[in-house]
Amino acid sequence: MRSLLLYSTLTGNTEKVAKAVYETMPQGTELKKASNSEEPSDYDVIVIGFWVDRGTADEKILKFVEKTRGKKVAFFFTLGAYPDSPHAVKTAKDFEELLKKNDNEVLGYFMCQGRIDPKLTEKFKDLPKDHPHAMTEERRKRHEEASKHPDENDLTAAKKVFSDIFSKLR
Repeated sequence: MRSLLLYSTLTGNTEKVAKAVYETMPQGTELKKASNSEEPSDYDVIVIGFWVDRGTADEKILKFVEKTRGKKVAFFFTLGAYPDSPHAVKTAKDFEELLKKNDNEVLGYFMCQGRIDPKLTEKFKDLPKDHPHAMTEERRKRHEEASKHPDENDLTAAKKVFSDIFSKLR
């Protein structure tokens, strides 16, 4: 069984989770940072890690998913929102549906809060108060909490999820 863990990262959050998940994967798994040159047909099992960009995966991962058909796939993502937020839940559901649309079998997923790009935080501070992304006190607190993640508890939880996924495949 050839397996791949492919991830993209903007601030390093997803890379931290990817390296933790990689520890649980079968020997011989390839760990790759997305570069648009990966070919999914070379693998039987694929784990995809991404940072959330406007409610979905970033462009490199979306291009890879377009080519991914009939595979066993699991995924994880990091985002600035809380992992139990409606935004996170919708992101997971939509990405799962995107994978299933290409006849992939989704084995499971993990979502984790992650540090928000400081440039984005600064941009929100400059928005007018009536803008939907303006920096409110609640948003400031969420950004502050997000800056602490992924932490060791998040990495342990990710390892557990993927360890369980791969134990079922053996």
